[in-house]
Amino acid sequence: MTKDRAVSSRPQDRDGFRFRGGSASLDLASTLQARLKPTPRELLVAPGDLDRWLVSAGLVPTSPGVTDADLATAHALREAIFAIAGGVAGSGFDADARNALNQIAAAPAAVPVLSEDGSVALEGSVTEVLSYLARQAIQLFGSSEAAHVHQCQSASCTIFFVDTSRSGDRRWCSMSACGNNAKVAEFRRRKRAPTSDV
Repeated sequence: MTKDRAVSSRPQDRDGFRFRGGSASLDLASTLQARLKPTPRELLVAPGDLDRWLVSAGLVPTSPGVTDADLATAHALREAIFAIAGGVAGSGFDADARNALNQIAAAPAAVPVLSEDGSVALEGSVTEVLSYLARQAIQLFGSSEAAHVHQCQSASCTIFFVDTSRSGDRRWCSMSACGNNAKVAEFRRRKRAPTSDV
């Protein structure tokens, strides 16, 4: 996984993107927001958006020059990852999603490079970076870690994350966002609930 040493101190929401999955491949899946609404919000509209996401994710140090074809591959990869993540906890892997994931992973992959400051970045074309992400997803879904992939339990959130909590019962993609919203909603519900006289 390509993350710098300071990744845990980086904000979960950066440059208009959410990084709450604990895996860059799962974070890519969250670039289509509001999936449950009639009009989801696409965060990767143009090649420059994917450039920004790759830098914000800490995968590359500078914008790599995404093309329209790269963007189409990223969309296909994102949807395959989302479908397979849903199958981990449900009815199994979607065959089309699995085939798409395997096909993208079959391309040559970017090489992780360790810098002097201890950070890691990928060297290679955008196609190779996407192949690297596809391979990361395959390693995640094909390992025992797959059992720790959960979807946020907020009624309005579809983000998948790797639960690394000691108890293994993490419910929210982010305690400061969805978790806090749920606590506030529960507090308000209790406050409105009629009290019975003793």
